Amino acid sequence: MRRLTDQELDELSELAVESAENFIFSKVSKKEILDLNINVEFAYDEILDVNIIVDLDLDELSSVNENIIVEEAIDVTLKNIRKFIYQK
Repeated sequence: MRRLTDQELDELSELAVESAENFIFSKVSKKEILDLNINVEFAYDEILDVNIIVDLDLDELSSVNENIIVEEAIDVTLKNIRKFIYQK
C-alpha cells in the first residue's frame, strides 16, 4: 500500500464519519436517535490501522437493534475506506 498524505488522511477521516452517519440515518429515523458519536482513529506505520467507534443511543421505544446497526455501519465504513484507498 502506498503512503497516504496528511490531506488524504483528513479526507479519509471525513469520509469514514460521513459513511457511518449516512448508513445509520438511512436505517433509523432521526427522531429515534437520542445520541450518536462516531470516532475514527488511524494509526499509520507500515500499514494503516483503522479504529472505528460508534456509540448509538436510541429511544427505548425504537424497534431497531442498536448493535446490529452499529456493526453494519462499521462494515460499510470499512468498505468505503478500502474503496478510497485503492481508487487513489
